[in-house]
Amino acid sequence: MTATPEKAAAVDTVSLTIDGKEVSVAKGTLIIRAAEQVGIDIPRFCDHPALKPAGACRQCLVDVASPGPDGNLRAFPKPQPSCAMTVSEGMVVNTQHTSEAADKAQKGVMELLLINHPLDCPVCDKGGECPLQNQALSNGRPESRFIDVKRVFEKPLALSSEILLDRERCILCQRCTRFSKEIAGDAFIDLQNRGAMQQIGTFNEEVLDFDGYEPIGVAAEDESGKAFSSYYSGNTVQICPVGALTSAAYRFRSRPFDLISSPGIAEHDSSGAAIRVDHRRGKILRRLADQDMVVNEDWVTDKDRFAFAWQNLSDRITRPLVRGEDGELHEASWPDALAAAAAGLKAATEGDTAQGAAVLPGGRVTLEDAYAYGKFARVALGTNDVDARTRVASDEEQAFLGATVAGTGMGVTFGDLEKAPAVLLAGFEAEDEGGVVFLRLRKSLGRQQVFTIAPFATRGSEKLNATLIPTAPGGEGKAFAAIKASTDAAEALKAEGSVIVVGERLAGSPGAFTQALALAKRTGARLAWIPRRAGERGALEAGALPDLLPGGRDVASASARQTVAEAWGVASLPETPGRDAAAIIADAAAGKVGALVVGGVTPSDLTGPMGEALARTPFVVSLEVRRGEVAEHADVVLPVAPPSEKAGTFVNWEGRLRGFATAIKTDAMGDHRVLDLLARELGVDLKTGTVADANEQLAALGAPAKGERPAAPKVDAAKVDAKPGASVVLASWHQLVDEGALQDGEPYLAGTGRTAVARLSAKTAEAAGATEGVVTVASAHGSLELPVVVTEGMADGVVWVPTKSPGAWVAQELGVEPGALVTVKGGVA
Repeated sequence: MTATPEKAAAVDTVSLTIDGKEVSVAKGTLIIRAAEQVGIDIPRFCDHPALKPAGACRQCLVDVASPGPDGNLRAFPKPQPSCAMTVSEGMVVNTQHTSEAADKAQKGVMELLLINHPLDCPVCDKGGECPLQNQALSNGRPESRFIDVKRVFEKPLALSSEILLDRERCILCQRCTRFSKEIAGDAFIDLQNRGAMQQIGTFNEEVLDFDGYEPIGVAAEDESGKAFSSYYSGNTVQICPVGALTSAAYRFRSRPFDLISSPGIAEHDSSGAAIRVDHRRGKILRRLADQDMVVNEDWVTDKDRFAFAWQNLSDRITRPLVRGEDGELHEASWPDALAAAAAGLKAATEGDTAQGAAVLPGGRVTLEDAYAYGKFARVALGTNDVDARTRVASDEEQAFLGATVAGTGMGVTFGDLEKAPAVLLAGFEAEDEGGVVFLRLRKSLGRQQVFTIAPFATRGSEKLNATLIPTAPGGEGKAFAAIKASTDAAEALKAEGSVIVVGERLAGSPGAFTQALALAKRTGARLAWIPRRAGERGALEAGALPDLLPGGRDVASASARQTVAEAWGVASLPETPGRDAAAIIADAAAGKVGALVVGGVTPSDLTGPMGEALARTPFVVSLEVRRGEVAEHADVVLPVAPPSEKAGTFVNWEGRLRGFATAIKTDAMGDHRVLDLLARELGVDLKTGTVADANEQLAALGAPAKGERPAAPKVDAAKVDAKPGASVVLASWHQLVDEGALQDGEPYLAGTGRTAVARLSAKTAEAAGATEGVVTVASAHGSLELPVVVTEGMADGVVWVPTKSPGAWVAQELGVEPGALVTVKGGVA
């Protein structure tokens, strides 16, 4: 919203002089920021615009004089830290450019910092992009006067499996500890000792009031303290102004001047965080956070930063594969592979006995790829059986998305979420499933009320100071309905700008989306849908759902079908409602599907009989980056480009288009291009050969007309009978760092993952005889054996386990979705 002239004029300003230049800035501005506004650079190390002032390094010392009570200028007795002092009316500042005293002070600070700093620039990871190097030359003495032995420490100190600390390089700027406390809320590192031996390190739980969480790979008797177990720890490496903090994945791998840098968008969640991709000789060596103040600001998650090795592992597919008469996959030319794929799909879709084909794109595709999958299904295969939601889904969710989310453009934004006076979260764990969403919420800590409808208060919820509304999975609809005028949540949500956030997991809770809409109407709060995977919102907008055409148009609407058919230049579109992913997989396993076209789907993520579906389907076409389980069942495998080797657009949860260009140019093609070529073999021109082609078609379709969207859902809320006893309700979600396919090949990141545990309330644990030790969580399909954690305030009759962490692959071992009944018993079965 643009400020009115009256509001703009109301901003208090002060006038001051910096190096002889007069400048007017807002009251409360730091001297160092005021200098930046007139192009005057002041050296600094501890200063960071996103962190609170610390005045720790003293490198930014300047001469300051301010008017006294009599109006005459009075100089401060010694130089002042410009990063910690705010401007005042009539102030006169002289930096190192105009003040000999300031210049001498800065050179003195630099000399002090270098006294114990090692001269190892040739082997330091920061060499070539180091502020200390640069400022030692620009603001330091030409020669060192120090002749004594430098202080040394054992190196490196592993703060975690990913973050390493060379303590002798540390200049105690405290950027890392301030970020961890202020931004991430993870105070796992802090200053230790005093004087010359002061250093950064991990602390024991008694010092930091730690919650007792045991990270992977750290022995309880380890005197160095708990690991730096934070989902955002990699940010401390990037903001470290020296080479003290390094990442194990990049350490000693390259020099910055050997790298080619390209802007990109992270593919791991629906936030669409801006990243910088640094590569050399066609291989990514590191990724950094790129500044984008409207989305991720200066930060990204460790998953966005470190999980990129999956794109170039040894099982990468670079040439098409076709199954031969010997039953094995063999490399083939593109023309031969496309011809074989087209022949198999024709056999499945033509003729009286044809069983038809279905398309499963997966939730990681770009907007253009999802559009091509949806158009390919309807135009080339003549079916609405296309669903990118290879997860828990429902017709209610599809109606909710079509009626309130798709085709609406930008909805609630990160800025709205940050400024909201109250936020209600349901079916969504911000720290695990939202990445930088959590950081924006935590930025408003103390100014914002957060409520969470969940089975227990997670560590992330505690860091948001959230109020828990304990609810068993499946009961979220009733929980929404119970938020009446007399409740604290209802009163808070009535404040202007409040937001209700719903996650994709509510698809497994009948009536939850219906009741969320009703609550939004009662309170006036805005509604935001935040899915977990990067391609979910784009797939929705592109029409890669069974009953939704591009823009959220309803397949059942004749007008909607006609609009899209005319735009696509076809006579008509299929009218029969499509099957969702679960139904497609179930029917394929029963031998009722003639062919499957499968994109980036990981069978181990699914509770349905995906393996049996692939085995029993007569013809399978796989579009994949790596050779996995789908490829092993496929008749034709068509290699597609990973995000770093193609251009495209992710649509983040806000509805914001997050376009990115090709970082590494190869011969690999995006899914949309491969589908365009395959459609031509089938006699259809999709016109999706380029990103521009797909975007042009989507733009031409425009927003849906009145009556083309589905009606909002009206589903009764389910009642969940969750109570301690022989059977309890299963709760589960993916932790941010787990064993997902896009984290393959990154062992250092994997080592920072949280230990898999089974969480129970005290009553539930007592009823199951599982108050300590190991418990067995079992279903008719299988069982899991995990350490038990009795969790205070947790909903009774519920057991929570992570979805795909080491030792806890719920889909594979239990074979049921959250909300199902399982048994819990103390001890090993």
